[in-house]
Amino acid sequence: MFRIEELIGWALFVPLLAMKVFALVDAAYRKDAFFVAADKQNKAFWLIILAIFLILQILIRDPVNILNLIGTVAAGVYLADVRPTLRAMRHY
Repeated sequence: MFRIEELIGWALFVPLLAMKVFALVDAAYRKDAFFVAADKQNKAFWLIILAIFLILQILIRDPVNILNLIGTVAAGVYLADVRPTLRAMRHY
């Protein structure tokens, strides 16, 4: 039988893992020239950061661990700031 803490942990772990996977796949899909033109670091930077924190999320499995929280913030910054800029550049 699961304890309530374990259920809450999994309820946080799964969406945060999905968010990091989505951010990494999206960053891999975008062209490097768009990152440079948008002045949002470069593609390699985002791929390394997102991949490291995705791996840490899988290895640590504690969604409130400080490293996982930092990774969540990094993925959130990518999804909220970088991704919309890159999507807008696609139309030009």
